[in-house]
Amino acid sequence: MGGLLSRLNEEKKVDRVSTSSSAEASSTTREISSFERLKEKVQNKIIDDMPAAIMAEADMERKKAMLRDKIISVAAEEGPKMNIYLSQRDTENMTAILLDDMVGFGPIQPLLDEEDISEVMVNGPFQIYYEKKGKLTLSDIKFKDNDHVMRIIERIVAPIGRRIDESVPYVDARLPDGSRVNAIIPPLALNGPTITIRKFKKEALGVQDLVRFGTLTQEMATFIEACIKIRLNIVVSGGTGSGKTTTLNILSSFIPTDERIITCEDAAELQLRQPHVVRLETRPANIEGKGAVPMRDLISNTLRMRPDRIIVGECRGGEALDMLQAMNTGHDGSLTTAHANTPRDTLARLETMVLMSGMDLPVRAIREQVSSAVDLVIQQSRLKDGSRKITYLTEIQGMEGDTIVTQDIFRFEQTGMDDSGKILGRLKPTGIRPKFASKFAEYNITLPANTFTDTAKGW
Repeated sequence: MGGLLSRLNEEKKVDRVSTSSSAEASSTTREISSFERLKEKVQNKIIDDMPAAIMAEADMERKKAMLRDKIISVAAEEGPKMNIYLSQRDTENMTAILLDDMVGFGPIQPLLDEEDISEVMVNGPFQIYYEKKGKLTLSDIKFKDNDHVMRIIERIVAPIGRRIDESVPYVDARLPDGSRVNAIIPPLALNGPTITIRKFKKEALGVQDLVRFGTLTQEMATFIEACIKIRLNIVVSGGTGSGKTTTLNILSSFIPTDERIITCEDAAELQLRQPHVVRLETRPANIEGKGAVPMRDLISNTLRMRPDRIIVGECRGGEALDMLQAMNTGHDGSLTTAHANTPRDTLARLETMVLMSGMDLPVRAIREQVSSAVDLVIQQSRLKDGSRKITYLTEIQGMEGDTIVTQDIFRFEQTGMDDSGKILGRLKPTGIRPKFASKFAEYNITLPANTFTDTAKGW
């Protein structure tokens, strides 16, 4: 983490000096204790006597500046009373830590501020991991105890009207910047309160970023853009952490700006840039167990809102039936994501989710719904080296007997692994033109001549 986490280490070691004698080690221990005691005293005094002006300040940056001045003032006042004298550097460290704890998200705030970190995982108060460039790393950051973690969870969920307690011991939420949060607490979480934060970049990625990362090729990007413009119904599938939502965001950027888009999500995280977007979010039950608005109700209501496009953040259950029905009743060009490891698994997963709706439908009828509704499956995978790639673009061609017929248009072919553990391979077309290719001419779209021929370069 470099210099970013140094101030957190300062909380544990005020003076990072090498000690060669037991006397010097004892001195360092006393300094650590003094730093902690003063920090706790300053925090408690400010909480107990928070100035009304600071509490009322709505602008977060100004609030932080006011609180910073207050922390420095109280530390200067209380330190001599406790016979504790901090250097300017130590005072700055204390101020940064207290600001994170009082108006930020506590010890994990530096991880959230680090641009290259994509995920933060709090496994109880004493074990915090982060993902950086596809690799998991155990940080040296720690919370004080379970109550400290719980305070941060409450700070996350309270502003968006969610709650978490023993009766509802897990929750999905989001941070102000759109990052996705899941929290689960004891008695379900045996390690202590657990937080998983999937960070979103402040600047939304574009398709050229994915090409640069090697997630897909330029030929695939051009093809997918054309598929969005001819209003194909697309499912982005993949495992947890494979980058489905990021890809869905980028796909949505291809939607023309003159269309009305309605999004339905459990926790709003899509970052659409078009001017005409209506964002809907599910609502959990209140403390009395009433008032819940599930995804199925959102999608049903969406159909009465004159959408040009419907985007469902993720199909997890019975709402898949409503999504398929919407796709089959004139709402073409719809997009959604699903958890599955292959395109064929995606179709089986959709069947299972339709059955979860409670409708007693024969399997053949469900498969007909799926085959007529879904045009294209974009399979995204997280490979062993941590890279995220689109591994299949698969067309749904219809039914033959009781079986849904699929055809791969593009697929990833692994050729090996280099000395550093990076997977080698290439995304290549299969040489087969999709059946829906005739639609491109209807929309006056001309694809490059080599789109479906094997000319892709190895990585």
